[in-house]
Amino acid sequence: MQEPTALVTFIIIIASGIITFQGFKSPALFNRLLFDNRAIQQNKEYFRLITSGFLHADWMHFAFNMFSLYSFGKYLELIYSPVNLLIIYFASIVGGNLLSLVIYRNSLYRAIGASGGVCGVIYASIFLLPGGSIYILPIPFAIPSWVYAILFLLISFYGLRSARGNIGHVAHLGGALIGLAVTFLLFPKALFAQPELLALILAISGGIFIITLWKKPQAK
Repeated sequence: MQEPTALVTFIIIIASGIITFQGFKSPALFNRLLFDNRAIQQNKEYFRLITSGFLHADWMHFAFNMFSLYSFGKYLELIYSPVNLLIIYFASIVGGNLLSLVIYRNSLYRAIGASGGVCGVIYASIFLLPGGSIYILPIPFAIPSWVYAILFLLISFYGLRSARGNIGHVAHLGGALIGLAVTFLLFPKALFAQPELLALILAISGGIFIITLWKKPQAK
């Protein structure tokens, strides 16, 4: 029997690929769509809170984000409906960018990436689809979903502290927290079914958030 197609997940990936490609071809379009805190605050260009999630720094960045989205998002879509996937994904993109807006409100900061939305989908899925795993080459064995989720957040924090590239690392943290919040609103019992994991994630996220506020990373 053929596995059902996660159409909405594929549409997000295709749209992200097209817009990323167009952004590579046109610096003017790239600059028009990316997250720019001053343009948002001063010019009220709120569309950037969403459009920046369709741009990527390079094809490796795109592949990593879209691989993660496909690996987790397709099951959310097929089991919990396309609407719930869209709510979690775009709420996490906006939430992650809003956190960036707060942290960098007094400095120039520009960023791109779907990582906030992807992080939200990953964190939603580890509670809505417990016991899952993911294969990542060249690792020869499956990694539990919750381990991948924590590694994703810690790698984002490393990128945040080292200020690597133009990738919105702050949005990873905001996306994870918003993804959890939206999951709680939609399916409150799912989070409390794994209280130890929830406590661990909140402790790591809270620690990262405190460190970020205490020693704000350098903004570009």
